[in-house]
Amino acid sequence: MIQLCVVFLWFIACSIQDLLQRQISNVLTFGAAALALLYLLGSGHTWLGASAAEGGWALLIALVLTLPGYALNKLGAGDVKLLIALALATDRLTILGTLIGAGVCTALWWLFASKILPLVNQQLRIYSFEENGPVSKKLPFAPFLLGGFTLTMWLLTS
Repeated sequence: MIQLCVVFLWFIACSIQDLLQRQISNVLTFGAAALALLYLLGSGHTWLGASAAEGGWALLIALVLTLPGYALNKLGAGDVKLLIALALATDRLTILGTLIGAGVCTALWWLFASKILPLVNQQLRIYSFEENGPVSKKLPFAPFLLGGFTLTMWLLTS
């Protein structure tokens, strides 16, 4: 349970940073991937208790499903690294569920955001720590991944 809470907190930090800066820090992604890999190699199982083989399959699935999106400039490098770290910490069912759930969350956003946001009349302010640095206009994907991960964990633990 504590391990799952740690993953959620890490995922929330990545999502907030993606929302505010439109990128995810290498410290968060590579750091988590390195820690998950060290834990996997040291203990023989992933952070959430799956076998090392499951972690390896999850990593392969994450790479196969995200690298084409990155190559086509549809997915950011931070999102790919986030999913690599998640794969090393979980299993293949969690990775697949997270990606499917993120797709569902994205579809719901596109379906309802155009109707709700004009009524609320809110504007999202984009913060950048770079002075006059360019900020991506792409929709941040990490919050949708967090939604997919949350749905997956809810379904798997129910």
